[in-house]
Amino acid sequence: MTDVESNQPLAREDFGRLLAGCYYQPEAQLGEEDVFGSLVRAGEQLDPTLAALALRLGEAFAAQPVETLLLDYSRLFLGPFDIPAKPYGSIWLEGPKTAMGDSTMAVLELYREGGFDLDENFHEVPDHIAAELEFLYLLNFQAHEARNGGLGEAQAKALALKQRLLQNHLGRWVTPFTDAMKAAAETPFYQILAELTARYVQLEAQEGQE
Repeated sequence: MTDVESNQPLAREDFGRLLAGCYYQPEAQLGEEDVFGSLVRAGEQLDPTLAALALRLGEAFAAQPVETLLLDYSRLFLGPFDIPAKPYGSIWLEGPKTAMGDSTMAVLELYREGGFDLDENFHEVPDHIAAELEFLYLLNFQAHEARNGGLGEAQAKALALKQRLLQNHLGRWVTPFTDAMKAAAETPFYQILAELTARYVQLEAQEGQE
């Protein structure tokens, strides 16, 4: 096993966790805490396209005031009028007026099986893009820890839950969501974030099939 291959599980965890953080309200600390540099370094372990997009994402974040990014974030994801890229799985899986639908309940059950509790300060619905990305991170973490500990049954459970998440939930709606996000975004940051998210989830789905 090469050094790159041995570092991939940790890089996969880090990438998902950091990417999820980009879907919260933009703040200056994203740059101050070197979130984008960390994304680039994790991406270099996984896929050249991820690393290149992460580099561009950091440059786009630095190129504009946070206030400009906040305006685009609010317009894309919050409204109050037309919301072009609603970041909820049920909207894309069940219809544009469906919130907290059957698919939301199903992903909540998946969270329960994986021991994933939403933070009490998380005030979004459970199938928000950030929540599903954070769950993906947790499953990668669980699988990695179980593998290192020689716990084959626990590793198999985490990987099975990951496959269900990608086949039935995140992997099904990420493409229409990121297509809408990229088309409607007025800042390069959110256009690139859409590309980066689609690419990462695609790679995760492919990795699960190998």
